[in-house]
Amino acid sequence: MIILGIDPGTATTGFGIIKRNKNRDFCVIDYGCIITEPGVPAGERLQKIHADLTKLISVHKPDLVSVESLYFFKNLKTAMPVSQAKGVILLAAAENKIPVLEITPLQAKMAIVGYGKADKKQMQKMVKILLKLEEKPKDKNKRRDDATDALAIAICGGLKNFAL
Repeated sequence: MIILGIDPGTATTGFGIIKRNKNRDFCVIDYGCIITEPGVPAGERLQKIHADLTKLISVHKPDLVSVESLYFFKNLKTAMPVSQAKGVILLAAAENKIPVLEITPLQAKMAIVGYGKADKKQMQKMVKILLKLEEKPKDKNKRRDDATDALAIAICGGLKNFAL
């Protein structure tokens, strides 16, 4: 099973593509970030996220999309753009008839680290261990958090899918 994990954002959308083997191990296929330029109109940024995600789906043909769910927010100014990005992500999955699992940050932390208040460093370390990576995940622009979060969301989708 191939799982596409996504950490939505308008400026940076992290993605992680993993494969769940028959022995229930995971291996990394690809990861990185879709980055949009500041100052570009929101519609064009969302269009880029949709287009890049559609390309990833076309190339890797995931069986499941696992996306981080925004379940609370501290700032309405950032919550709205993240929700808009999530909307185009859900649209891309629906257009390709791929089932979607929504994972909260708490669920991801519990599944990956075993502690709901785990910090970024703990998540990075455990993602590295679970995916048998030589170094902590980072994309070509050195953004670790978004790519790591997306890989963690993908792992959670794979773990949760075992129970289905």
